[in-house]
Amino acid sequence: MELNQLKTFVTVAEEQHLTRAAELLYTSQPAVSAQLKALEESLGVVLFDRTPKGMKLTPSGEKLLVEAQAALEAASRVMSQAK
Repeated sequence: MELNQLKTFVTVAEEQHLTRAAELLYTSQPAVSAQLKALEESLGVVLFDRTPKGMKLTPSGEKLLVEAQAALEAASRVMSQAK
C-alpha cells in the first residue's frame, strides 16, 4: 500500500465517481481504476461497489476511509515538519 493509492482512494470516495476523481488527481480514469484495484488486492477487501451512477463505498471501504484520511493528514504533517 502506498500513500498515492490512499490519496486516490480518498478522492474517489469523496467524489463517488472515477472520472471526476481522475480530473482532480490530474491523471486518467484507467490509472485511477488500476490504483484502486491494486489497493484492494493488497488489502484483500473490496472497497467500492461500482454502479452505473458511480462508486459507492462498501462497509470495508467506509472503515478504511477514516483511517486513510488520518494517514494522509499525518503524512502532510510530516512533510510540513520536514520543511
